[in-house]
Amino acid sequence: MAKNLSTNLSSAVLDKAHVGDIRGTFGTIKEQDFAPRKTWWARFRTLLAIMGPGLIVMVGDNDAGGVATYAQAEQNYGTSLLWVLLLLIPILIVNQEMVVRLGLVTGVGHAKLIFERFGRFWGAFSVGDLFLVNCLTLVTEFIGIDLAMSYFEVPPYISVPVAAVLLIACTMTGSFRKWESIMYLFIVSNLLTFPLAFMSRPNAGSVIHDFVVPHIQGGLNSDVMLLIISMVGTTVAPWQLFFQQSNVIDKRLTLRWMAYERADTIIGAFIVVIGAAALIMTTAFAFHGTNLMGHFVDAGTISKGLAAKISPLARAFFAFILLNASLIGAAAVTLSTSYAFGDVFGVNHSLHRSVKEARGFYLSYGVLIFIAAGIVLIPHAPLGLITTAVQALAGILLPSATVFLLLLCNDKDVLGPWVNKMWLNVVNSIIVGVLVILSLILAVTTLYPHFDIKLLTEVLSGALIFGLTIAGFLYYSQKSKTEIEKIEKVQPAIDRHLWRMKPLNELQKPEWSKTRKLGMLLLRGYLLIAVILIVVKVVQLALGTH
Repeated sequence: MAKNLSTNLSSAVLDKAHVGDIRGTFGTIKEQDFAPRKTWWARFRTLLAIMGPGLIVMVGDNDAGGVATYAQAEQNYGTSLLWVLLLLIPILIVNQEMVVRLGLVTGVGHAKLIFERFGRFWGAFSVGDLFLVNCLTLVTEFIGIDLAMSYFEVPPYISVPVAAVLLIACTMTGSFRKWESIMYLFIVSNLLTFPLAFMSRPNAGSVIHDFVVPHIQGGLNSDVMLLIISMVGTTVAPWQLFFQQSNVIDKRLTLRWMAYERADTIIGAFIVVIGAAALIMTTAFAFHGTNLMGHFVDAGTISKGLAAKISPLARAFFAFILLNASLIGAAAVTLSTSYAFGDVFGVNHSLHRSVKEARGFYLSYGVLIFIAAGIVLIPHAPLGLITTAVQALAGILLPSATVFLLLLCNDKDVLGPWVNKMWLNVVNSIIVGVLVILSLILAVTTLYPHFDIKLLTEVLSGALIFGLTIAGFLYYSQKSKTEIEKIEKVQPAIDRHLWRMKPLNELQKPEWSKTRKLGMLLLRGYLLIAVILIVVKVVQLALGTH
């Protein structure tokens, strides 16, 4: 492992613009700045300069689809699903910390690593999933823009194209700092969710209870499982992995700033969940005991309902929150796609570059924006149903994205001394297992609507615990005590902060065991079946059948 030791921190970087001074919204840090931060004030200033990727990826996930999904959750089920958000906090932190580590150690984007370490077939499969889900997600962002601007009586043929041009203009500034500053404006605007929540006069006792006591109003059924998977899909989305890994690289962060970027990620995770909870409380308490409870259509009907049950100001707040969420979501989702495009096709892909210097990168951004905007202008589309379906699809595809992430974070040629520790692998295995269980429950309830959901959940949970126990036993049985002691002795001798992945073309191609190949093929088959069943469920909802 020592042969991988390198002090050349830019050796694997694909775009030279990814190396240099850190130019954040709230400060600049020189590339050669190695001075210790001895005071709390110095550390705070450094954190402000470095913060951004974690906050943006998290707040960007409370996008138009998120606003609609959270509003639907509580218009139909009260605050009984708040506990789902609490469980998502560790998932968000664990997953995003891993991509932060990958970005800072390798200097290479997520898409490129998947192609190089898993081959073209699996790379195309993973990135193809990203492009498909991102394109559909972007459609929901423009749906949100249309619905939000309809409150201000702006027709879609004006609001949608203007928003598209605005998003492109904000990104093509040739300055990472300017782009990040615009994102911070969106983040600050997102704080309107809190006064909106208080306007609905929430019951603190009920909120606290539903955060910590898992239950579902009306009991488990296939519809609520679809909604829970949608909540997972909108809060923990595959695009986040690609975005944050590339964004920390584009911001020119290095291993020296690992602790600060981890703090950025943790803060962002709590902010996104608190914001989602505020939206949930708004509709739950505003519509409680009214004829609107349990009759979700789309975000537009929620806006009208808030005007009727609270005040016209509440409707204006909700419309502005939806517009803001749609814009920041569209900016982040599209950028994650363009980063992946630059990784895969080897073109310059940095916000530090001008349009002339990175034509392919900015062109992919603009084309995706205009395609999604055009789809939204198609008349009579079932907007609310499309939004729910997209979030559910993201939830279904998340296990495969997490599996690739887990495998990369255990690749010693990629991360060296920064590979996952055993406890982190255990946590991620549980996360993948839970996501698969949710998908399987949805699949069974789609085919057999009257199946005993409680029994199914208990059986699948037991199977997950049994499977993880067997996997742990087999893992340790294959490693002798001597091997474990050898690893423990060698690992501390490596200076983690000097280690950096070598250029990709110098890494040996990993060998796949028969077990891994079989596992990945089974995963692909499962995903294919799950996606088909999602489509079936959406069609059932569209036809009003169950």
